Amino acid sequence: MTDFEDKNRAIYVEKEGVTGSIVLNRPDKRNAMSEAMWRDLPKAAQALDDDCDVRVIIVRSSSDAAFSAGADIAELEAIAKDRARQESNRVAIRDAQRSLARTKKPTIAQISGACMGGGCGIAIHCDMRIAARGARFGITPAKLGLIYPLNDTKQLMDLVGPSKAKSMLFTGRILDAEEALQIGLIDELCIPEELGTKVTALARQMADVSQYSVRGIKTLIQKILDGQCDDDNEAAAMFRDAHEGEDAVEGVRAFLEKRPAGFRWND
Repeated sequence: MTDFEDKNRAIYVEKEGVTGSIVLNRPDKRNAMSEAMWRDLPKAAQALDDDCDVRVIIVRSSSDAAFSAGADIAELEAIAKDRARQESNRVAIRDAQRSLARTKKPTIAQISGACMGGGCGIAIHCDMRIAARGARFGITPAKLGLIYPLNDTKQLMDLVGPSKAKSMLFTGRILDAEEALQIGLIDELCIPEELGTKVTALARQMADVSQYSVRGIKTLIQKILDGQCDDDNEAAAMFRDAHEGEDAVEGVRAFLEKRPAGFRWND
C-alpha cells in the first residue's frame, strides 16, 4: 500500500483506525478524472480491501470545492481521435467503478461541492452517499454528445428508478443536494461542518458489528443487484454456515448475557 500513501498523488489512500480513505486529489482540476486516475482507483480500493486493519472504505476529496467534476474534458479530445484510447478509457472507467461496487468492505462516498459526470459515477458505485449542503449533482453526457455507459446507467436506475434516471440523463440538468436526497441519489444530508463527523460515525457503526455478517450481507445484496432473486448453492450455504461461525456463537451468547458482543472474525 506504500505507493498510494504519497499525498502528492492524484489518488492516494489514508488510514485512521478502522477506516481507510481513497482521496481524490487533483484540486486544481476539481478532481477531473483522467484515464490514469481511473486506472489507479481500483488499485487503491484493492489496497484497502486487502488491509486487515481496515473495516470501512471512505471515498472523498482532498478539497471541499469538489468531490469530482467528472471526466477530464481536455483529455476527451485526444481520446476521440484514437479508437484504441476510446476502448481503453471505457474499460478503465468500468473497472474502477465496479471495483468500488464489489469491494468486500462497505464503502461510503463523502461528498462536498461538485459531484458531476464520472464523479457522480464514483459516488453511485459506493454503498452509501453522505453529502454536505451546497453539493451539486449532475450526469451530463447529453450536453457533450456522449452516451452514459450501461453499467453506470444501471447503478443510477437502481438508486433513483427509471423515471428519475431518465430525467437526469435526458436533460443533463444539475440537481441541488436537497433534490438529490429527495430522489434517493444520496442517503443523508448535513451541514458542511458536520460532514466528516457524520461519515465517521456511520463508518464506526459498521465497524462495530460483525464483519462476517457485513461481508456476507454485502455479497448477497450484490447478487440481488445483479439480477438474482432466489438462493443459489452459495447463498444457501452462507445462511447455514453462519450459525456455526465464531461471530454467531459470540453474538448469541452476548445477547443472552445482556452484554456487548466482542466480535473477532476478520478474514
